[in-house]
Amino acid sequence: MTIPDSGYLMDNEASCLPCTPEEEKRIVEELTKEAEDNLKEGNLYYVISNRWFVDWQRYTGQDTGDSPIDEHPTASQHLNGFLSKKIERPGQIDNSHLVKSGSDVEVDLELVRPLEEGRDYVLVSQEVWKKLQDWYKGGPALPRRLISNGVLHKNFTVEVYRLCLHLIDSRYNSQSVIRISKKASVRELYDRVCSFHQLEPEKVHIWDYFNKQKHLLLDISNHTLEEMNLQMDQHILLEVQHNGFSSSRSCMDSTGNELALVPIEPSRSSVTIAGGPTLSNGYSTGFGSSLIQGNNLRSVPMDVDDGYDPLSTVTKGDRGGLAGLQNLGNTCFMNSAIQCLVHTPPLVEYFLQDYSEEINQKNPLGMHGELALGFGDLLRRLWSSGRTPIAPRAFKGKLARFAPQFSGYNQHDSQELLAFLLDGLHEDLNRVKHKPYIETKDVNGRPNEEVANECWEYHKARNDSIIVDICQGQYKSTLVCPVCSKVSVTFDPFMYLSLPLPSTVTRTMTIAVFSGDGSALPMPYTLSVLKNGCYKDLTQALSNACCLKSDEGILLAEVYDHRIYQYLEKPCDPLSMIKDDEYIVAYRLPKNHKELTRLEIVHRSKGNALPDMINSEDWKLFGTPLVTCLGEGSQTGIDVQIAIHKVLAPLQRKSYFSLTHTHVNGKENDTAPGVDVDQPNSCNPQSALWSQAVDGMELEQTSNGGLSFQLSVTDEKGLSCSPLGNDFLIEPGESVRILLDWSDREHDLYDTSFLEDLPEVCKSSFAVKKTRQEAISLFSCLEAFLKEEPLGPDDMWYCPTCKEHRQATKKLDLWRLPEILVVHLKRFSYSRYLKNKLDTLVNFPIHNLDLSKYIKTKGDGPQLHVYELYAISNHYGGLGGGHYSAYAKLIDEDRWYHFDDSHVSPVNEDEIRTSAAYNKQAVQLLVDKIGCEVKLVRAESLIRGVV
Repeated sequence: MTIPDSGYLMDNEASCLPCTPEEEKRIVEELTKEAEDNLKEGNLYYVISNRWFVDWQRYTGQDTGDSPIDEHPTASQHLNGFLSKKIERPGQIDNSHLVKSGSDVEVDLELVRPLEEGRDYVLVSQEVWKKLQDWYKGGPALPRRLISNGVLHKNFTVEVYRLCLHLIDSRYNSQSVIRISKKASVRELYDRVCSFHQLEPEKVHIWDYFNKQKHLLLDISNHTLEEMNLQMDQHILLEVQHNGFSSSRSCMDSTGNELALVPIEPSRSSVTIAGGPTLSNGYSTGFGSSLIQGNNLRSVPMDVDDGYDPLSTVTKGDRGGLAGLQNLGNTCFMNSAIQCLVHTPPLVEYFLQDYSEEINQKNPLGMHGELALGFGDLLRRLWSSGRTPIAPRAFKGKLARFAPQFSGYNQHDSQELLAFLLDGLHEDLNRVKHKPYIETKDVNGRPNEEVANECWEYHKARNDSIIVDICQGQYKSTLVCPVCSKVSVTFDPFMYLSLPLPSTVTRTMTIAVFSGDGSALPMPYTLSVLKNGCYKDLTQALSNACCLKSDEGILLAEVYDHRIYQYLEKPCDPLSMIKDDEYIVAYRLPKNHKELTRLEIVHRSKGNALPDMINSEDWKLFGTPLVTCLGEGSQTGIDVQIAIHKVLAPLQRKSYFSLTHTHVNGKENDTAPGVDVDQPNSCNPQSALWSQAVDGMELEQTSNGGLSFQLSVTDEKGLSCSPLGNDFLIEPGESVRILLDWSDREHDLYDTSFLEDLPEVCKSSFAVKKTRQEAISLFSCLEAFLKEEPLGPDDMWYCPTCKEHRQATKKLDLWRLPEILVVHLKRFSYSRYLKNKLDTLVNFPIHNLDLSKYIKTKGDGPQLHVYELYAISNHYGGLGGGHYSAYAKLIDEDRWYHFDDSHVSPVNEDEIRTSAAYNKQAVQLLVDKIGCEVKLVRAESLIRGVV
């Protein structure tokens, strides 16, 4: 198939290419959609270098979503202005940097670790890979299979990193590596090992040899290796009843996805940015199904060192609570969250007792009690094993089954895991076996206290567990319609407080404001607006900053390559669409500017020729376009000239001007001295045009009615232009684009620096200063959370009075607090173009965190809501990596410890307040004023679902 030249390619290339960039993009999109519509376990996907794939996306005109330091992704790829850039066609696919050096192509290609999807690689379907191979060649091919994860909610995942097991042959004390899918059965493992060593299965034993200790004999069965809790890079032990069998080598099949057995040197521990030996399995498709299976609570073998009945009563061991958790491969996020929970005194007391009567196996929202059993089992080990580190393999296996988003060996978010655990434990321990149907009553002007207590009791009637008792509070949510002022009040439970850092709530933006009537010079304004706000919020802030008149309005526009790339005219579009390195301008225009003819003025000056502009005559664009409005009704070229002269008036260099005469309809008249040329409205614009002289020498009258500028009318893309004549007719409502040609003479007459010094939305120097901001208070984070703010454009509220969706304002208030308060600091921010982590130090009190003034309920008596800190989850590093650890306090010892995976060490109290603090938990202390005695009191609280 031969396709005509697309305009992106060299002429000598286009004739020999099978497809245009647009055609390649369309074919890949169709094949990708077809693959997503036919997902099934075993489908092949291929790993491709993200470097190469981004180049291909740019070549085919796609928005790559790069960071702000990259060039504008669409303006440079579409002919939507005066310039277009040619994107070179990428070369052959090069995946070599993804492959571990020394990998044997004939046996297996092992990927380097760690790799992150979207940063290091992308995944494409088998058909897309074949098509890209036809077009570009290259490689090497890195096929991986699609597997399913989860029990309650299944999803599909590409197994980028297969399970790597180190097989120790007890006969020779030799070692080799097995790479096999974690979904393979124990029977398949036996078959592969026996085939490789030419052994008979009935004469072979394979042991789970984690940490080079015999844990469990792997009986030949259909249990998967994942169900047997085998971990990445762990050892397994081969025992044979007698010797004398020879060995041989076997290779992988043509897909490269089967078992590989590779002789290696003794294993060396590897280190990743997350503190574990491996990383991700990437790529979750988002397709899933709810599948509830009535499995037995002990359907999968547990570790042999269980040593006790998980439901029996257990007492704390000597020096209990000081055991670390081994890192199983980027599981520091899990270890950190678990250490915070297992050092929560009410949970320790609960799970060390017999809680079997409260396990709810029939709750469709729970995990049939397995999560509660697994957590209780782990907590008991940690509190009875002294300082011996625990390998939480069984618990991690349950996470993979019931929360597939935490499966594999990715680094995850400790807050997300903590939220899942709290919610899952609640559902598994919900004392309500049959939830009653409750119809809520209308508020009907009843007191807030009555409605809040009613909502609380309704919730308690359906949700009652140890987690509800200690971890849930209630807040009041108030919504106000911006149109009819309708007020809606609800009372909702909460499990934790997710507090923004004040710097993440607002965004500083610098916008240049231009006068559309020529009454003022351009002026930059630096504003603080809500980060999740919209264009309407920015317009309102600008209106206040520049003292906008009642008959004026603001028109926002993005400037790119000295032309207006787009107008920002949708008030509800989010401000996140504006990048920090873009140039945004605002034009002050009449309030009814949408009904008038819009005049857009683009500036040209002598310079390098623009090949795509007709009659360019060696001109180039410069400066910022100006925008003004023409009068109502039909307009002519004369009206355009008047408007241009008017809007340029503030830029005039007064020292060069001496008014000598005017031209009225081509007739020369004297001008009275003293007339202010900065006030062009002082004469009738319909009957006269001001002409100017420099150094006493008159400017020649031009065909433009007195202006010496050359004016041309151009189209939207700047591909054509023609001289502007006096009789040029403009119909009402049309938009006109004018090219204004500047000669050296005009540059002497006007100060164009005001058009050229356009500030970025966020200057880089300002961004650097922001990273050095001073510490902020936890209270300021809480106040930012409770501050009234408009809903986002994607969270419109349906107003029952207006019968329409409105962008209401929302106000949260704390109504009642739980005994255990979990505080999450939102340090991570995400947008389409930028991912960031804020390392701002948040000052929080370790003792006596008093939240009394933030509680809106009156309550009974003068109770104080005071908290004592006992656990912190810390994150070190940035997005896509880093390391988690935890600080926890042993209440009985009144001493703090640092839990860093397996390593546990004492730490001074004054060392725990750092900028790594991510999640914080605190025990509530209610102050009994009688006798000034402080008591630890179990407060009645409430819990419900978690994000």
